[in-house]
Amino acid sequence: MKNLCAKFAIVLSFMMVSMPASAQFNLKKAIGGAAKATQAVTLTDQQMAAYVKEYIDWMDANNPVCGEDDPYTVRLNKLTEGLADADGIALNFKVYNVIDVNAFACADGSIRVFSSLMDIMNDEELLGVIGHEVGHIAHRDSKKGFRTALLASALRDGVSSTGGKAAQLSESQLGDLGEALTRATYSQKQERDADDYGYEFLKQAGKNPWAMACSFRRLKAMQEEAGVQKNSKINQLFSTHPDLDARIKRMEERATCEGIEHPTSEK
Repeated sequence: MKNLCAKFAIVLSFMMVSMPASAQFNLKKAIGGAAKATQAVTLTDQQMAAYVKEYIDWMDANNPVCGEDDPYTVRLNKLTEGLADADGIALNFKVYNVIDVNAFACADGSIRVFSSLMDIMNDEELLGVIGHEVGHIAHRDSKKGFRTALLASALRDGVSSTGGKAAQLSESQLGDLGEALTRATYSQKQERDADDYGYEFLKQAGKNPWAMACSFRRLKAMQEEAGVQKNSKINQLFSTHPDLDARIKRMEERATCEGIEHPTSEK
């Protein structure tokens, strides 16, 4: 690795000698950004935790969070009662009073549900969405996705760690990071594993695991209702939940085989 780095430095030195001053300056900036990006790759868990906290704090500060007495919060708290942690990661829930139809989870156990999603889903369907998101937290998919998104930001803007402490992100970087996380996708295996974890997680917490299939059926119906609106805010939610038919089938067959009664709750 040291020999490779040395050869790379020699090549760069040769290139800079033969370049005009303006090109050398731009290359120096590129090299500096790459070095900082490398630091981002080697962020410690503690530094990662600091970035995650900074991001979720920024999200909470820049979105209308429903208060403790708000009907949305009361409903979500009642729904998630007993859902304390995922594989040792403490969970916390809040509602954003926004028009987008979505929900997301962060690596630190923060789960944010959008009020518009709550408007169109019953309790079982919401539980299924939450169970799936918890699966990504427990399997550290959210952490890996955050690191990837942070690295993408680092390559663009030079995010780095300094003196063992994570560098503070700018407003622009936090916004870019949010966009990167929104575009992030999981592999089919990650999605499948998150479904299975969510099913068991809800079951162990005394919730009806039929919720997983119910949520996917609702997402499927929403997808069909959205029709050709390829860029609609609703369709952004579908991009993170591919192969709904297969996932519905798996979850329904599992619940049926285990003899679990289908829920009859209303919205």
